[in-house]
Amino acid sequence: MSVRVRPRHGSLQFYPRKRAAKTIPSANWKHISSSEQGLLGLIAYKSGMTSALVKDSTDKVRTSKKQLIIPVTILEAPAMKILSIRFYRGGRVLKEVVVSNEKELKRKIRLPKEARKMDKLPENYDDIRVIAYSLPKQTSIKKTPDLIELAVKADDKLEFVKSLIGKELTLENFALGSLIDVRGITKGKGTQGPVKRFGITLRFHKSEKGVRKVGSIGPWHPAHVTFRVPMAGQMGLHSRLIYNLHVLNKGKISDHDINPKSGFRHYGRIKTSYLIISGSVQGPVKRPLLVTPSFRPSKKQSKRKLEFLEVLNK
Repeated sequence: MSVRVRPRHGSLQFYPRKRAAKTIPSANWKHISSSEQGLLGLIAYKSGMTSALVKDSTDKVRTSKKQLIIPVTILEAPAMKILSIRFYRGGRVLKEVVVSNEKELKRKIRLPKEARKMDKLPENYDDIRVIAYSLPKQTSIKKTPDLIELAVKADDKLEFVKSLIGKELTLENFALGSLIDVRGITKGKGTQGPVKRFGITLRFHKSEKGVRKVGSIGPWHPAHVTFRVPMAGQMGLHSRLIYNLHVLNKGKISDHDINPKSGFRHYGRIKTSYLIISGSVQGPVKRPLLVTPSFRPSKKQSKRKLEFLEVLNK
């Protein structure tokens, strides 16, 4: 009989393993682009998971032209508005112009008494980005808006942003595409031991000083414990990124109602726009997520074509 081997879990790429500083992680917009014009990201809220019936239209695969039942995640994407415009030069903020002064924002930040006018703008700038905020009061989960910085893809970025000031931004204003990346915070599990945190094997039941611990944390000399040794600590509530998820369907709930009869568990009913994406995403329900176009699409996922038929949640 072969010897059972269970290697240490947990990637050493994520260090230190501590709680995320923000509810919504930021993105490096230098590497994110899209073939469409619009804002390169939006805030969505996780409603729950269900199953969907799709037709696989991918060529040269075993499931070609067959109907499949796959797990999907449904995200609610309420409207967003622009708070301010940031002008960048050399990778630094040259000037920020606040263009909104609404009551919803006073729950989150301090605002000037009057919104600034768009007459005195800097001339020598390299890039333009916007600070946008969501309108979760349109949903059934909360009232406090979430803020995020978004990049812009347009021929004339300044004129494009000016045309969006004061308007509610819906899914049509965002350049997502068929493949997306989802950034968010995972479920928090508090302080956990090395067995649950890293998947180490339990020691012999008569082992000295504990069974659910590491047998050796290092040599006597040098008398130093490296960060590679599995130790107890914070687990969950980390910022993570999931690549290359397919957008199977999107639209307004007024056009096509996808709500179950009793609503989504621990969430309620979707009232605004929605996104149906393949697979699962991090975090519990009601977690705000940053959805962006895929910045490194794989060949396998790019060639795959899934035709959405219906949601099996009734």
